[in-house]
Amino acid sequence: MRFAISALLTVSAMLAPFSSWAQSADATGLIAEVSTAEQTIKLSDGKVYQTPAEFNFEGLEKDVEVVIFYTEIDGKRMINDLELAQ
Repeated sequence: MRFAISALLTVSAMLAPFSSWAQSADATGLIAEVSTAEQTIKLSDGKVYQTPAEFNFEGLEKDVEVVIFYTEIDGKRMINDLELAQ
């Protein structure tokens, strides 16, 4: 039994760093800046989010409230989905 627990703890310790590579989260806020050239959206809190390559910026302008669903990869917040807040 001790061996099984030991093995389980060893495997979970080895896989722990992988969980920090990609973390999903969401953010709500007002748009402060939209850059189609850099493919980014900056919220009023100062955080910058990277959009996918084929992203539709229609309707996104300063002071529009949005909910951004993103994954953090290598320190960049990559947008998975974006919704206008109601």
